[in-house]
Amino acid sequence: MEDYVIEFDALGMGDVERVGGKNASLGEMISNLGPLGVTVPGGFATTAAAYRDFLAQDGLDARINVALDALDTNDVTALAETGARIRSWVLQAPLPERLTRELRQHYDALVGDDDQLSVAVRSSATAEDLPDASFAGQQETFLNVSGFDNVVRAMHEVFASLFNDRAISYREHQGFEHSQVALSAGIQRMVRSDCGASGVMFTLDTESGFPDVVFVTAAWGLGETVVQGAVNPDEFYLYKPSLTANRPAVLRKNLGAKAIKMVYDPDTATPDPVKTVDVDTADRGRFSLSDEQATELARQAVTIEKHYGRHMDIEWGLDGVDGHLYILQARPETVNSRSQSQVLERYQLNQHATVISSGRSRCCGP
Repeated sequence: MEDYVIEFDALGMGDVERVGGKNASLGEMISNLGPLGVTVPGGFATTAAAYRDFLAQDGLDARINVALDALDTNDVTALAETGARIRSWVLQAPLPERLTRELRQHYDALVGDDDQLSVAVRSSATAEDLPDASFAGQQETFLNVSGFDNVVRAMHEVFASLFNDRAISYREHQGFEHSQVALSAGIQRMVRSDCGASGVMFTLDTESGFPDVVFVTAAWGLGETVVQGAVNPDEFYLYKPSLTANRPAVLRKNLGAKAIKMVYDPDTATPDPVKTVDVDTADRGRFSLSDEQATELARQAVTIEKHYGRHMDIEWGLDGVDGHLYILQARPETVNSRSQSQVLERYQLNQHATVISSGRSRCCGP
C-alpha cells in the first residue's frame, strides 16, 4: 500500500511522480547536499497517491474531468466559473481518514516539544518545475501555519488550488492532460525570515543569460513579496570563478527601495496569518544582506547548480532568530535556459509613445 505521507529526507529526484518536482527537489537537497553546506529546513510531503485517492471519493475526479473537458479556456468568464465550481467541490470533500492519521503522526514528530513551531504548506505538482515548463506560482502557498487543524485546512486549500484559473489555463496551453497531473502538499518548518530577510537567486544573469554569475535578490521579511514582484529588492551579482578561487566575488550590488515587507500577523485567526507592512526608512536605506551573506548564498547556489547540472532558480531565507541562511526551494531556470542565446535579433522602433511602466526582467515565474 502506497504511503500517503513521506519525510523529505526519504525523497529524491526519482520521486517526482510521487511528490511533485518541488518536494522531490527538497528531498534531493536534504539527502545529498547537506554534507556539502546546503542548508534546507526539514519536513514531509503528501503523495500523489493520497491526492488521487482523495479525488476518487464519490466520483469527484470524474465530475472534474467532465467539467474541464467541456471548458473553453479562452472564454475567461467560463474559465472563472468552472474553476470556482471545481474548487468548491474539492473543499467540500472530506480528506481520507488514513491521510489525516498519517499527517498527524508526521506533524507531531516534526513539532516535538516546540508548541510554537510554524510551518509553510506549499504545493508541488507532478508536472511542476520541468526543464521545458515552469509551473512556479500556479498553486497556493501558505506561510506561518501553526496547529494541526490549520495545517489540514491549508493543505485542503492547496489541493483545491490545482484548479486555480491560471493553473487550468496554463496546463491547457502547455498541453498537459488535467487528469494526469496530481498534487503533493509539502509541510516544511518555517524559517523566521519575517524578522530577517529573504529572496530569490539565479545561477545566471537573468538579463543577458551570462552563465558565470550568481544573481541574488534580497528584501526584508518573508519572500513572497520578492517572488510576486511586489517589492523592489536589493541585487547582488557574484562572479563564479572568484567564488571557486575563494576570492572576493561581489561584482556589483544595487540598493533596492524595499518599501514593504511581509511579516507574521498573530492577531489573524486564519491558516495563513501574515500581513504586509511598510519598511522603516532606515531599513530601506541599507542592504538586507551583507556581502558575506550574499557570498555564502552564492556558494550554496553553485553547489546546487553543479548537483543538478543546469541553471537553477532558488528561493532562500535568512532566519532573524538564529542568523542562519536556508534554501527553501530550488527548481530549474526555464526562461533563459530555453532561449536561443546564440541568436541576436535587432529591432528598430518606428515611433515612440509615453512609457506606461518599466522594470527589470525576472525568470522566477511562468
